[in-house]
Amino acid sequence: MANRIRERSQYLLAGLLGSAVIRLTRRLMRLQYLDRHIPDRLRKEPRPYILAFWHGRMFMMPYAYREKKIAILISRHRDGEYIHRAMRAFGYSTTRGSSTAGGSMALRALLKRFREGYDLAFTPDGPRGPRHQVQPGVIQAARLTGGAILPVSFGCSKKNFSIPGIVS
Repeated sequence: MANRIRERSQYLLAGLLGSAVIRLTRRLMRLQYLDRHIPDRLRKEPRPYILAFWHGRMFMMPYAYREKKIAILISRHRDGEYIHRAMRAFGYSTTRGSSTAGGSMALRALLKRFREGYDLAFTPDGPRGPRHQVQPGVIQAARLTGGAILPVSFGCSKKNFSIPGIVS
């Protein structure tokens, strides 16, 4: 019982710290959005859409999506619990499952969310890979919903890096 309480506390703290680190990092950088007209156009459509981003490129993804009505597929693994908690701190809805555990049940839950008007988010290569190779889940979701897949990514560079308030 005590171990369970300690574990839940760790997840809660990790989620809050994770979201705080993402928020702080965002405040220390200048974001440049490319081709922002594409999601803006999709947002005007009556049908929700599906965001897809590589597993290794998800750190700043909370800032790739302006709305709050999204359901994000997150693995049931322990690492997924940390991500789940951080995304909940941003106000996003999550669904737990992956191609190796609970995938069909998670897909059904995502389809229900889609019918409720939620956009969906997937990491199509997942944590186990193969890296940058799309697994069938996101394709299956698009096929079953008719929703467009919008690939998104995040990258950064040191070019013109400075920390506000520090003179270099």
